[in-house]
Amino acid sequence: MPLLAPAEGLPKVVATPAALRALATDLSAGDGPVAVDAERASGFRYAARAYLIQLRRAGAGTALVDPIPLNGRCDELAEVLDGPEWVLHAASQDLPCLAELGLRPARLFDTELAGRLAGLPRVGLGPLVERLLGLALEKGHGAADWSRRPLPEEWLVYAALDVEVLIELRNVLDELLTNQGKREWAAQEFEAVRTAPAPA
Repeated sequence: MPLLAPAEGLPKVVATPAALRALATDLSAGDGPVAVDAERASGFRYAARAYLIQLRRAGAGTALVDPIPLNGRCDELAEVLDGPEWVLHAASQDLPCLAELGLRPARLFDTELAGRLAGLPRVGLGPLVERLLGLALEKGHGAADWSRRPLPEEWLVYAALDVEVLIELRNVLDELLTNQGKREWAAQEFEAVRTAPAPA
């Protein structure tokens, strides 16, 4: 089944300190792990910085954060995100640019790495979502120039969908690894990614 739009609609992009504070309040009232993703402009800009951050948590819904007008000041967000487990896909790609904004996980679950450890043949986000959740995820704008402003609405939809089912995917992979007797090994691998030094 194709996943074409966020279930709760496209959220307004958080781009002011007041909106960021409101988001921090919403996220702190949420429950469980936080799905996290970042969009960069690697093929267009020299610096691999985050130009959009996507977040999703049960009870708080999905949020899109533009760090550019915030001048990279995400202190309120960092406080809220310091405790819960982060769920990322291919975390080593996004953690450095998130760390530049002061955002660092205390705990991590990497769905790409989990897929590899579980022995699945294709571990891209789209193939994993299709195989394990039966959903077809649009993967058309990942290599776009995310430094562009304003960001087109269809790009924002794509970005929101990247975290739409990430927590459900995490839960299925967690159960799969547990059934294979690999959960402890996976936890060690996730921790190695979380604590790896930033690339020079």
